[in-house]
Amino acid sequence: MFSDADAAALYDLLNPWDPESRPEDAFYFPLVMAARSVLDLGCGTGTMLRLARERGHTGRLAGLDPDRAALDRARRRTDIDWIEATADRAQPGAGFELATMTGHAFQNLLTDRAVHDSLTAVRAALRPGGRFAFETRHPQARAWEGWSRANPDDHSEVTEPSGRTLRYWHDVSGVDGEIVSITGTVALPDGTVLRVLTEDLRFLAPDALDAHLTAAGFEIEARYGDWARGPVDAASREIITVARRPA
Repeated sequence: MFSDADAAALYDLLNPWDPESRPEDAFYFPLVMAARSVLDLGCGTGTMLRLARERGHTGRLAGLDPDRAALDRARRRTDIDWIEATADRAQPGAGFELATMTGHAFQNLLTDRAVHDSLTAVRAALRPGGRFAFETRHPQARAWEGWSRANPDDHSEVTEPSGRTLRYWHDVSGVDGEIVSITGTVALPDGTVLRVLTEDLRFLAPDALDAHLTAAGFEIEARYGDWARGPVDAASREIITVARRPA
């Protein structure tokens, strides 16, 4: 009824990459355009890298993601390297100037081992002095409390190219320490459910995150609590990090 390819297409509709209107995209896009080589981890359908190429990026661009259906959409653009793999399989010695992990993809790393192995692999894929930019939701903001069918702000409605209208919302199915389990429901306007997507997210506090970065050999170059580059404080909803591989 609703295939993996449909889910990948829905992701593009729900998450258009637009640095002119979305503050998170406006944060990352100048970093990407200024770097001669970029590795986008958890690239999904590749919208950020595809736009970079369209806007004139002439350097090496590579996107890595384990989702084959998403990469099938990304591969419509053939002048970018698309790699089916998880972050811990990033190629060592690749010499990228910048690595990114957008869309809160870092929160899909659920264990200390997964975080360590991924950060270590990312560091190895960067050139000396290369940077890794990513974000994770700050646990103090308890974002998951707003992820509910009962919250009208959590509902999205999109129209597919075929003209079919779809509705999408989240629900939390469980909270276990740092791990929040959620479902995303895709339905028709009359409420007919087409598919339920499941996901687990880890909410790491800043001190725990910094310990992982240090253990993997990164130095923290910059840290922000919002997309306007404000400090991390008691009101922050994000932990936005630019880490550097020492030269």
